[in-house]
Amino acid sequence: MFKYALQRIFYMFCVFMIITLMCFILIRMLPLPVLPPEDPHTKVVEMRREALGYNEPYLVQFWLFLKNIVTDWNWGLSEKLYFGQDVWKIFIGKLPATMIVNLYSILWTIPVGIGLGVLAALKKNTWIDYFISTATMVVISVPSFVYAFLIQYLLCYKLQWFPFLMKGGTDYFSWAMFKSIVPPILSLSFGVIAGFTRTTRAELTEVLTSEFMLLARTKGLTKAQATVRHALRNCFVVIVPGIFGEFIGILGGSLIIEGIFAIPGVGGLTLNAINGLDYNIFMLSTCFYTAIGLAAGLVVDISYGFIDPRIRMGSKK
Repeated sequence: MFKYALQRIFYMFCVFMIITLMCFILIRMLPLPVLPPEDPHTKVVEMRREALGYNEPYLVQFWLFLKNIVTDWNWGLSEKLYFGQDVWKIFIGKLPATMIVNLYSILWTIPVGIGLGVLAALKKNTWIDYFISTATMVVISVPSFVYAFLIQYLLCYKLQWFPFLMKGGTDYFSWAMFKSIVPPILSLSFGVIAGFTRTTRAELTEVLTSEFMLLARTKGLTKAQATVRHALRNCFVVIVPGIFGEFIGILGGSLIIEGIFAIPGVGGLTLNAINGLDYNIFMLSTCFYTAIGLAAGLVVDISYGFIDPRIRMGSKK
């Protein structure tokens, strides 16, 4: 397992570097933003461009880019949105809003999704199973931004239960703040609930028809006891890695949902960087999302071996 983890980390690093290099070259091929001559930060940004070798070949620029990150953790300065300000400090300031919305979403979607999946599996081939399965397929097929518009129309406009946009400020645990983030939480939740419901139902249905479940029933266990002690433990081998992946994804957020509800997070920052041609912010966001995606895949794969010791990841036998 340790050897497999090291191999995966090495491959992940290689993929990360390739994606970063491709994005870096494509971004540097774009025309540079025109700097306002009257702004006092213009001279600093110009000196920064000279230090990063903007007139040098792309590989030299990429080497200087990596060198500044490794030695000083310097991602550059904002050249459009937050002119002259440190990109990393801006990004860190936006991260809590993204994390709090996604954390609230995951804390209730995972138990609800697993619960509905268990209910559908135990009520297999009944109207309850058919209803849950059909609803799951419909929910998965619809993009999350469609739910966002429906929630805004029904809950925010018609019923006026919640505000249209997220409340400003950094008091994330106040009632006013929580009330303002309920709509984006609901918008992010439907797809996660449907995904866990489908996975749980499929795995639990297969386990319930296994031979060892029949043996457990013949030994005197009730259906509920056999389901809890044996069936759920076996199907969690597939479910728990997905939970780990969701928690890693807390940092990633949702670009579209954050834009719709004006969440001051990294998703909205990335969209603004794209629209505003702020290349340094966009480069940091690209590296961040790439690292989150690769790390989530690594954690999911490695977690299989810890959940079930019989699984040997990377084994040739």
